[in-house]
Amino acid sequence: MKIMLDPGHGGSDPGAVANGLREKDLTFDIVQRIRRMLEEEYAGIEVRLTRDTDEEMDLSERAQMANRWGADFFLSIHINAGGGTGWESYRHPSSSSRTAGYQDVIHPAVLQFIQVKDRGKKTANFAVLRETKMPALLTENMFIDHAQDAVLLKEPSFREKLARGHVLGLEKAFGLKKKETPGSTTSSGTSVPTGPFVDVPPDHWAAEAIRFVKDAGLMTGREDGTFGPNEPGTRAQMATILAKLLKLK
Repeated sequence: MKIMLDPGHGGSDPGAVANGLREKDLTFDIVQRIRRMLEEEYAGIEVRLTRDTDEEMDLSERAQMANRWGADFFLSIHINAGGGTGWESYRHPSSSSRTAGYQDVIHPAVLQFIQVKDRGKKTANFAVLRETKMPALLTENMFIDHAQDAVLLKEPSFREKLARGHVLGLEKAFGLKKKETPGSTTSSGTSVPTGPFVDVPPDHWAAEAIRFVKDAGLMTGREDGTFGPNEPGTRAQMATILAKLLKLK
């Protein structure tokens, strides 16, 4: 499975600029997070970026890079502007029913993680959607010139959620397979998978919740990879978590 990720804008083209943010920086950050998740967590997948640095690139060249590589899917990440709020996705008006099906899966997966205004599944004659030969989507991730959207975009934990939503959508749309989770070995030599931390087994009652807040950047473990899932938390730790959650509202 070959996935081409396209961080919008770059170099002398900053994209939309407002509230101390530049679109080119946000798109690159989100794409890097998507790539990390895909490469670290999924088997049988190759990921490339149209730009690996802060460089300007022609829209047609972005599409041609994917075409020359023979990518199976093209995903372009952008940040919106114009006074609105929320999240939306685009495919080309003449795209195949297969592409529409991918949009139907990926669109709600992202919204599941960020829970913001759904601006809908749309079509547009964007160059990167028109000139790519494979199924392609473009997502507009909030409005840089909307004060509340900008507050969210400034939070690494929110950008992590955006990335996680895209990855979940790709997993569902293409049936991506998770890598085997590294684990401990029993005396008989059988590998035992672990959960989000080495001392959190996958069948722990809170394993899914722990993994979610870990991926969102709200919780970390110790340097040795342990977490202590059954240890009591301090009021300071709870205050830190609640403060981050309140900033997301």
